Amino acid sequence: MTTVDGGTPATGAGPAPGFDLRRLLAERGGERYALHARHLNPQLPRMLRTLGFDKVYERAEGAHFWDAEGNDHLDMLAGFGVMGLGRHHPVIRQALHDVLDLSLPDLTRFDCPPLPGLLAERLLAYTPHLHRAFFCSSGTEAVETALKFARRATGRPRVLHCAHSFHGLTTGALSVNGERSFRDGFGPLLPDTAVPLGDLDALRRELRAGDVAGLIVEPLQGKGVHAAPPGYLRAAQELLHRHKALLIADEVQTGLGRTGDFHAHQHEDGVEPDLVCLAKALSGGYVPVGATLGTDEVFAKVYSSMDRVLVHSASFGANAQAMAAGLAVLDVMEREDTVAHVRRVGERLRSRLAALVPRYELLHEVRGRGLMIGIEFGRPESLRLRSRWAMLQAARKGLFAQMVVAPLLHRHRILTQVSGDHLEVIKLIPPLVVDEADVDRFVDAFTQVMDEAQDGGLLWEFGRTLVRQAVVHR
Repeated sequence: MTTVDGGTPATGAGPAPGFDLRRLLAERGGERYALHARHLNPQLPRMLRTLGFDKVYERAEGAHFWDAEGNDHLDMLAGFGVMGLGRHHPVIRQALHDVLDLSLPDLTRFDCPPLPGLLAERLLAYTPHLHRAFFCSSGTEAVETALKFARRATGRPRVLHCAHSFHGLTTGALSVNGERSFRDGFGPLLPDTAVPLGDLDALRRELRAGDVAGLIVEPLQGKGVHAAPPGYLRAAQELLHRHKALLIADEVQTGLGRTGDFHAHQHEDGVEPDLVCLAKALSGGYVPVGATLGTDEVFAKVYSSMDRVLVHSASFGANAQAMAAGLAVLDVMEREDTVAHVRRVGERLRSRLAALVPRYELLHEVRGRGLMIGIEFGRPESLRLRSRWAMLQAARKGLFAQMVVAPLLHRHRILTQVSGDHLEVIKLIPPLVVDEADVDRFVDAFTQVMDEAQDGGLLWEFGRTLVRQAVVHR
């Protein structure tokens, strides 16, 4: 143990001798793309360079980045939803500093530290029909936990999922992933069946087999930003319970205020999932964290005796930094009334974008809730644009959405994303702290890009570049 003068353990000491993070980044930060190409996923730098996304950001705060030249960039991506309160929120930063300064005896394994219990208490207050929490390190792990718990609680093997769903990329979560492109080449997976989102008859047919442990569903799907039809979740819950199966709500992306309610399933009265999965924004993006909330009945089946106390656990689950960050996030959300802010700003964003649909024949639909918005493009009516659209679709579906995303970054310094592989959908999931000025900045920039696409201008030259790249890399 490191001590000061051989006495009590050192606290608040400076950087460890021999390691200087600032110096390391100053000396080698410029190698970032080469390091990724050599030692990590080589397709990432390749893809970023192809799209012209290989930028270098020096600083970030809230919903904004700044590059080396001091140019401000608006973040409409939030790190795929993890930066719920934006980057470097002072309250969350201070909570993490406090944890380190306190030198807590973290992860001893043979005690009951207060922070996990306090965070569970706060989270469960938002879902009063649930009673217990299991903490882990990611959304995928939260889903894996829910799958295991559902199978154990019901004694049945099969978990249903909805077509085009996304629940993670580990083996169990991949088994309930509704996108074939993610599943191909990684089988055999767990027994499962996809049912169309909103199709109660399909759900009813599968339940008759008597081997279904539950249905896992995103109340608002992450890939295409499709919402469950009104009344579907409650009706599905009733069907499942009639057949002694469970409803699992995957709120990894939609929870914690993202859709204008604390959880997305709470937009529909009477929906009380047996298990709820959380992650992403739970720590404000600072620390990997996930949580699976459940009923006493489900947890009692899993942890049925002292012999089974460790039947399901997580190495870094409930670590002090993650728990402190989670408590700080909930405190900020309550004090700043984040959910009401999301409803107000999200409605401004959705309504301004929806007003553009009649103006552009390439723009087919704007959908979503709160600050989770999907912008879908589709085949135009005019012959002039139809031939250009067909050129993109013949090379690879999804290229038009990429054609829009690129100038939003290059010309307007706004970071967005295509919603999924082969989808002509842009998904907006900005930090929940974006304001009206940020929303107006995005809509004005998007309008300019769509004007150029509608007029058949230089933007289509970039489209031809994307076509060539798609053909070369098939």
